[in-house]
Amino acid sequence: MLQNYDDIVNIENLMKVLDIGRNTAYKLLRTGELQLFKVGKVYKIPKKCIEEYI
Repeated sequence: MLQNYDDIVNIENLMKVLDIGRNTAYKLLRTGELQLFKVGKVYKIPKKCIEEYI
């Protein structure tokens, strides 16, 4: 499922992969359940972290 995505995904792709809404996606990032890094105002989520979460 994740092989169709780059090694680093954005919020929109995270929502598609996990089939969740925007609020839930930001909650996962805010609580630290998913690791991320920010570039300016843009969240970048490593695909490896999504795999570990799943």
